Amino acid sequence: MKRKIIIDTDPGQDDAVALFLALASPEIEVQAVIAVAGNVPLARTGENARRILEMAGFPHIPVFCGAPRPLQTIQTTAEHVHGPTGLDGIDLSVPPAMPLQTRNGVMYLIEAVRNAEPGELTLVMLGPLTDLALALTLAPDIAERICEVVLMGGAWSELGNITPAAEFNIYADPHAANIVFSAGIPLVVLPLDVTHQCLTLPERLAALRANGNRCSDAAVDMLSFSERFDLAKYGWKGAPLHDPCTIAWLLKPDIFGGRHVNVSIETESSLSVGMTVVDWWKVTDRKPNALFIRDVKADAFFELLTSRLATLP
Repeated sequence: MKRKIIIDTDPGQDDAVALFLALASPEIEVQAVIAVAGNVPLARTGENARRILEMAGFPHIPVFCGAPRPLQTIQTTAEHVHGPTGLDGIDLSVPPAMPLQTRNGVMYLIEAVRNAEPGELTLVMLGPLTDLALALTLAPDIAERICEVVLMGGAWSELGNITPAAEFNIYADPHAANIVFSAGIPLVVLPLDVTHQCLTLPERLAALRANGNRCSDAAVDMLSFSERFDLAKYGWKGAPLHDPCTIAWLLKPDIFGGRHVNVSIETESSLSVGMTVVDWWKVTDRKPNALFIRDVKADAFFELLTSRLATLP
């Protein structure tokens, strides 16, 4: 049976590649996409999600707009990485033709979980966790109905990429992350510890380009833009590819490794707000609340990504 998912995202070039991977995978049924403010403001993320669905040939999948800002903190965006559009690197001169749904994304999420069978829906979170936190606050009954939440966010050994202590998605709305990590929902966390192993080396991008289809070309063009920031920052031969790790975990969990631990979110400290405090060595009595992934077979990940994107237009 296909796994039914809702993707909550803030595209972002790596979000776009994650969407491509999900759409190219017959094991997965993308029921809807919810755009949230994150890498760029909400108007951009809603537009970008529709562009990607159209490019991949899936204009029938509805796109909703969720939260325009974090719950409590000042909004942080990442145009310095993704460019002012969020999808810099490809031609954006023609606006998307498919409509944006008028229903609020948070209300849609509540309704979708309530209408599904218990355990039927998986939520894939590629940006700040604001939408899910709002849904859980407005409708706490949905927590026990969600199969699991698979998210890209946080870090342990890799520390932070937006502050010395915090990863961007968690930092962008730490109070929302705290609500989600405290909700008792099964969580799978793909942190920087994993994504920093999945580097867009030149030979990997060349293999993707060799597919010769428009979605693979777009993926390479987008990643070639966004990687400039990380190549200069880290001095590595390739940039980390973050969000597609969530979809790859759904498809091939055997290429990943991790353990169930407690992950708590720092919301108060001015130095470390947004930090994921990971009890990897189980030195506290805090109950494990997440499968925290730390290992990945990077070559297998890119082989999966390349082969799947080859099936798109």
